[in-house]
Amino acid sequence: AGQTVVVFAFDGFLQSDMDTFATMFGLPPLTPEVVGGMPERRIGEANMDLQVLHAIAPDAKLVLVNARSTTDNEGGSAFEKLGRLMESVNQQFPGAIWSFSIGWGCDRLFTAADLAPVRAALAAALRKGTTAFTASGDLAGLECKGGHNWSDPPSPDDVGVDAVSSLPEMTSVGGTTLSTDADGRWLSEQSWYNTPLTIGTAGGTSTLFERPKWQTVGIGSELPDRRLVPDVSAVSDPFTGVRIVFNNQPTVGGGTSQAAPIWAGLAALMNQKLTSRGADPLGELNPLLYRLPRASIAPPGLRDINYGGNAISLSGTAGYDMVTGLGTPNVDNLVKNILLARAES
Repeated sequence: AGQTVVVFAFDGFLQSDMDTFATMFGLPPLTPEVVGGMPERRIGEANMDLQVLHAIAPDAKLVLVNARSTTDNEGGSAFEKLGRLMESVNQQFPGAIWSFSIGWGCDRLFTAADLAPVRAALAAALRKGTTAFTASGDLAGLECKGGHNWSDPPSPDDVGVDAVSSLPEMTSVGGTTLSTDADGRWLSEQSWYNTPLTIGTAGGTSTLFERPKWQTVGIGSELPDRRLVPDVSAVSDPFTGVRIVFNNQPTVGGGTSQAAPIWAGLAALMNQKLTSRGADPLGELNPLLYRLPRASIAPPGLRDINYGGNAISLSGTAGYDMVTGLGTPNVDNLVKNILLARAES
């Protein structure tokens, strides 16, 4: 309650789907605010983002921002237009939580200067209390695949990360396969990776940005001195995904596009808890997340996922890995960890 979550989207939704979803699961009405006009294309991405958010944080205000205009050929590059759009959203909804489930392209195709407008706009929003999450990608660490037949076997040229996901100010969210008991209680997780299809949680090193100072805790010296992604993870495997409604039919979501709004919804809950205690909202989350492992805190707020891998890396080591990051949330513990970590600092 009292929180606003903004979804940046390329596609739109039918209000009837929102109504059906809310009724089916006994939730309050779901009527998102739309900024920039409803996108004409409907592929289910906006449905998944908004419905996942509503299931987790049913009292939050949800806003869908039409980001389709960033892809046209007028008014500058896509990143310049995205930066301006983010500035506008920051003015209209200061301190809102942001969720991106959009792929912006292989980082090796761009320079840090190309992303400067986005990075500046994001930094300005973080200063107002925004926390931003983005999907790491679904090509299992081969986010640069393209330019040749998709049926071709993977090559070293395919290895890479999403450009926006590699921004140090952005919390990049990878994906897992989730096991629960019959009542939905957590049992175990492993990295999401479908080997035959070469899809799964993205991860790797940025060619654009050096390793931030805060991304050192629990990270071995054998890893490159570059920005590492993802930071955290959540369930993404479509076989263990979240039930949603699309075209008035129940279906199941998946991909790291599902994981990012999961974290955004949990951030809304954590912000409500923090502000109710007179504490500041999460704001820029990454420096805080990487401080948690070394804080003398128990029980842990992040579950270390150390089984599985993707096309380029394994998650079998304790602590951080370039598959599922720092792990997945136990949000009850996590908000307590954050309060304690802030007190220790």
